[in-house]
Amino acid sequence: MAEQMSVDTVPPTAPVHYDFQDAQSGDLGALAAIADAMKSDSLADRLESLKRLGVLALAMGEERTREELVPFLDESIDDEDELLLSLAEVLGDFVQYVGGPKYAYVLLRPLENLAAAEETIVREKASTLAVESINKLVDVMDQPQVEEYLIPCIARLSSGEWFTSRSSAAGLYAAAYGKVTDAIQSKLRAG
Repeated sequence: MAEQMSVDTVPPTAPVHYDFQDAQSGDLGALAAIADAMKSDSLADRLESLKRLGVLALAMGEERTREELVPFLDESIDDEDELLLSLAEVLGDFVQYVGGPKYAYVLLRPLENLAAAEETIVREKASTLAVESINKLVDVMDQPQVEEYLIPCIARLSSGEWFTSRSSAAGLYAAAYGKVTDAIQSKLRAG
């Protein structure tokens, strides 16, 4: 049985250069290198680790991905514009790693935070990618999930301080509208 891996696991002698070559095979050293690179000071290492995030999620398993990796990603969203873009794109295709459509809602929080990022040209792109990713999630979510998780997300974004947040909310209305009850549709139309 494979040894359990934590996002906080750091190899005893962390290399200066991260070798991701054996990560696909489940090599624990390579998986630890991905987790460690996610906390690196090097932007290149962090970007490379995001490309390998699916491998880490597979090694951790669906439950630990939901309970450890996704919250870690949400908490570690930083100000590097390239990372915001990459993370917004990766999370839109992450449903399979969190347990499928039943658990798609767990990805809403980090994507909501990305959608609400302060506005600069690159952050605006990250926000747009986050909205596209959330809309992908909505495609696989059922009505109760949309009503319980997405509608409050839209409300938070709609009342956000930044224009980016409010414009992101506008990009979510159409996807939510077709998946909710008539009463909620009426509330969405009222704003």
